[in-house]
Amino acid sequence: MPLSASDVDRFEASRPRLEAIAYRLLGSAGEAEDAVQETFLRWHAADVDRIEVPEAWLTKVLTNLCLNQLTSARARRETYVGQWLPEPLLAGDPMIGPADTAEQRESVSYAVLTLMERLSANERAVYVLRAAFDYPHREIAEILDITEAASQQIFHRAKKHVADGKVRTAIDEAAARRIVQEFLTAAASGQIEPLVRLLTKDATSIGDGGGKIPARAKAFEGAVAVAKFLRGLFKPGEAKRAIAGGAPGVYAWTANGDPAMVAVVDGRVVGVMCLEVTAEGIAAIRNQVNPDKLERATAHWATADHGAPLFNAF
Repeated sequence: MPLSASDVDRFEASRPRLEAIAYRLLGSAGEAEDAVQETFLRWHAADVDRIEVPEAWLTKVLTNLCLNQLTSARARRETYVGQWLPEPLLAGDPMIGPADTAEQRESVSYAVLTLMERLSANERAVYVLRAAFDYPHREIAEILDITEAASQQIFHRAKKHVADGKVRTAIDEAAARRIVQEFLTAAASGQIEPLVRLLTKDATSIGDGGGKIPARAKAFEGAVAVAKFLRGLFKPGEAKRAIAGGAPGVYAWTANGDPAMVAVVDGRVVGVMCLEVTAEGIAAIRNQVNPDKLERATAHWATADHGAPLFNAF
């Protein structure tokens, strides 16, 4: 039986929330969209008149689809070339979802999305539903077919796994831009010392090229090692321009709520570098250059009022 217009509208009203849940669970905007579309197909096939609480039904279907997807995704990541990082979402992307509380903002940060790779599928689901969307444990238990007590225990365990000992600093967009500008000035100076001063002693830097763009498989560790890498990264070179397809314009932006640099060539986003900022300095740098994971960023960038780049790299 075809869905009525009101049934379609009811689903579409839930789509932004469903996409935000799926993105946090999967770390991929494309996979999140696919999961939501599959949820719509299940909605289309269901006897919707007999569904008492549509939002709960849709959330349960979506979450279980994502849990199944996580199993196959993790198998693929075992053969992934180099480091795996989530797909970045630029400021203003609706898939970022709710950001009213500190927990909601943190749940979509690049740092926490990366750390959530440590979690089991159930731990990830409980953490996302509770921390990011404030679902009661009673409802989470119904969604995952577990007890309420188990949901509480899983959430406690997940929070411990996600916590990495670093106290993150809340950053508004103006502060993020200042941090990125200072970082870019230091990186473009050709000297190590200005960068070292901005980094924590145990700073790390990793990149995801997906085997398509050169990115070091092992993380750089320690302020000096990270600073030397960054100095080389921002040093001009024909080979770098050839890989990027030109000299990228570099913009101060935010991605997943973090201070970020966005590198753009002819309207195409070729890199997003996210900075994890703590009270002690920049603790981690995560650089996404896999072109497959930058398509949504490129589409969103085309609609953004981004002005002129701070400078041209390479």
